[in-house]
Amino acid sequence: MSRTITPVADLVARARARIEEVETADAIAMVDDPDVVIVDLRDVRERQRSGFIPGSFHCPRGMVEFWIDPQSPYYKEVFGQNKKFVFHCASGWRSALTTATLNEMGFEAAHIREGFSTWQAQGGPVEFPPDRHD
Repeated sequence: MSRTITPVADLVARARARIEEVETADAIAMVDDPDVVIVDLRDVRERQRSGFIPGSFHCPRGMVEFWIDPQSPYYKEVFGQNKKFVFHCASGWRSALTTATLNEMGFEAAHIREGFSTWQAQGGPVEFPPDRHD
């Protein structure tokens, strides 16, 4: 049986064409902005290994639609704030797909175009969990 599958790169490209993308340098400038919530979609192991953006809110990719929906039993109040939400993952692919989905749900969001991969290289601050084991 042959299946025609749309490559994930195509899905990401389509998502990027219809969402707001924030360059890394611009996202770094937003770190201390009280009107911005940076949301980290990466797995907890990625955060432990690579660190995270100070003040970012961790929302695992698998829960994001449930956490932003006020009618969901999993809703998180952080998403009810009248702020700009900027999502990120490691390289910008998961966050592009996530942002497109959230926008379709009526939740305004943007994402860091290149994700966390360029954050530290461009001078972005990074914190590590206190229980990190090197």
